[in-house]
Amino acid sequence: QFALETGTKVFFADPHSPWQRPTNENTNGLLRQYFPKGTDLSQWSAEDLEAVALAINNRPRKILGWKTPAEVFEEQLRSLLQPGVATTG
Repeated sequence: QFALETGTKVFFADPHSPWQRPTNENTNGLLRQYFPKGTDLSQWSAEDLEAVALAINNRPRKILGWKTPAEVFEEQLRSLLQPGVATTG
C-alpha cells in the first residue's frame, strides 16, 4: 500500500542474507559494543538506551569524511539556504 500511495519502491532482504543489509549489520556490531548479543534490554533504563543511541548516532563516519551525520546534514541544509551565484557563459 505504501509503495502504491507514494510511488516509492520498497525492497526487502532475503532471509539469512546479511550481505543484503550492510547498514543494519554494521549498526548491530556497534550496538554489541554496548550490549553483548543476548542482553536483556529490559534491565537498562530508557535513559541508558537513549545515551547509547545518542553515542552511536553522533559517531563520526569514515564514509562521511570523519564527520557526524548531523554535521553533514547541517552542511547540506546550509548549502540549500545559500543564495545561488549567477554565472555568465
